[in-house]
Amino acid sequence: MLYHLLYPLAGRFAIFNVFRYPSFRIVAAFIFSLLLGMIIGPYVIERLRRRQHGQSNVREDTPETHKKKAGTPTMGGGLILLCTLLGTMLLADLTNRYVWTVVLVFAGFGGIGFLDDYLKLSKRNSKGLRGKLKLLFQTLVLAGAFAINLDPSKGWRWPFAIDPHLTLPFVATNTFNWELGWLYLPFAWIVIVGTSNAVNLTDGLDGLAIGPSIVSSSTFTVLAYIAGAALLVPVGGKLVYLADYLYVPHIPAAVELAVFAASLAGAGIAFLWYNTYPASVFMGDLGSLAIGGALGTMAMLTKNEIASAILHGVFLVEALSVMIQVFWFKRTGKRVFLRAPIHHHYELAGWAEPKIIVRFWIMSILLAGVALASLKLR
Repeated sequence: MLYHLLYPLAGRFAIFNVFRYPSFRIVAAFIFSLLLGMIIGPYVIERLRRRQHGQSNVREDTPETHKKKAGTPTMGGGLILLCTLLGTMLLADLTNRYVWTVVLVFAGFGGIGFLDDYLKLSKRNSKGLRGKLKLLFQTLVLAGAFAINLDPSKGWRWPFAIDPHLTLPFVATNTFNWELGWLYLPFAWIVIVGTSNAVNLTDGLDGLAIGPSIVSSSTFTVLAYIAGAALLVPVGGKLVYLADYLYVPHIPAAVELAVFAASLAGAGIAFLWYNTYPASVFMGDLGSLAIGGALGTMAMLTKNEIASAILHGVFLVEALSVMIQVFWFKRTGKRVFLRAPIHHHYELAGWAEPKIIVRFWIMSILLAGVALASLKLR
């Protein structure tokens, strides 16, 4: 909004010319969301505490040590959504369909999470929205996201403004660039819905999910900027785009995703201030489903679907631990882990909650480093 209101005035007021540069708007979005979240956080938490007074938000299957957290307000993810969306609306180019794609998934999955949290609180049970119904709603949101990108001029072989090619980390695009065609639709569904639910499973300890989410959104700020920026670098006596120099797909529209990602990172840090151990508020499914959906969508739009398996390694391990536990228990009646997701296994093994959280953060940072290193090591 500010971009569209102020940048046209650059001819009269030169200072507004800064809105022309994505780098300025990226930094501004981060600072805006961070400061807004820090300022309104206490008010939001107090309102949630009053509305949820006496209502339990602790899952029935959590360790006994979590029972003392009963009464801590949940649905704090609303703070993340509010700050992220405001930062994006103010500073991103709203004519960019990629911006609306990630905003729709972020808000839509957040709405699903809100309904899930509301049912848990109002019905006084920890089951919330049924799994199949949740998947149906997520599928409908993704159908809307692809509808935004519908471009019949491309032909019905692939009528979307989303690249259906896959690239591999550490492999140059001129070496491997596999087109999936219509098979890309179910693949994208797996990436986005899988990431969303993996973040949701990770959200079991204070600050555990938001820490890696901040790392991932910060990484996508870099990846989206590199993919879309009109930066030219000299190579062999000629100028080429930075993305081409690094042998990654050049996607001009992706640069505006960096504004969203920076806004999400800023909002995430503000939320972590109140969610760090011992937490004053939980993000709830409202926050975890929305964040995971946004991360998966950015992976799709920046062509980092495979690389996101590295970047989101913490979320992936958490989800796999649940699948392994369920599969093995149904097959043998025995458990592989003391409890799943795996962070509860470490709790029951005697690790202190802060130790688990910080070690998972460290792993997330290291994995982000590997993902970024893949840009150059091709």
